[in-house]
Amino acid sequence: MSENTFRTDGTIDSFENQFPERDYDIEFTAAEFTSVCPMTGQPDFGTIVISYTPDRRCIELRSFKFYLQSFRNRGIFYENVVNTILDDIVAAISPRFLAVTGEFNTRGGISARITATYPGEEA
Repeated sequence: MSENTFRTDGTIDSFENQFPERDYDIEFTAAEFTSVCPMTGQPDFGTIVISYTPDRRCIELRSFKFYLQSFRNRGIFYENVVNTILDDIVAAISPRFLAVTGEFNTRGGISARITATYPGEEA
């Protein structure tokens, strides 16, 4: 897929990892994440941090920005935000390792930080 054909429809696009034989980490921080509380309808604000070790594919950032914006008007709990993002990234690029952390702004005197990882930790 050429640079000009990346989508803006909320789909996570990817490109070929030029160093698949090497383990290296990529980290993205989206400091202006917004969604909607499904209980109150009020906006929720937070920071989403993505840290991953790619395998054959890497996340294309422009499409990822539009993907995150697709949550803007969506009623969804914090836990569901983090786990949905994790599942969608795994489906898009099958990374060797992925951690998604949502640090949500204080509401009612309580802030929340949720982290999900892939592959999951073994019991």
